[in-house]
Amino acid sequence: RRLNRRPPVTLLDVFQGHARRRPRWPLLRFRDEVYTYEDVERRSNRAARVFSRHLELQPGRTVAVFLPNEPTYVWTWLALAKLGCPMACLNCNVRGRALQHALAAAQATLILASPGE
Repeated sequence: RRLNRRPPVTLLDVFQGHARRRPRWPLLRFRDEVYTYEDVERRSNRAARVFSRHLELQPGRTVAVFLPNEPTYVWTWLALAKLGCPMACLNCNVRGRALQHALAAAQATLILASPGE
């Protein structure tokens, strides 16, 4: 039903609804850290501002994300969704020709990666 709505309800819409209704509820647990909806909303807003101001991201610009499986990945994805930027998810374990192929297929104009990558 939700996908048939115009405009359709997105995962970003669902997340933001939960963040408004249940800001202090836990959303992520990573190692010894617990991140609430409010924490993730705040961090994704901060990331969106940085991406917009310093990287000059505009809606529609595809961004490849080459990050390990950690909370930063979640607020990066949300930040890009808030900016209207499609995200090409790259497996951070892939290297060499497979990575080159993934990058070419994504047609991204920017890659976000952790310092170790």
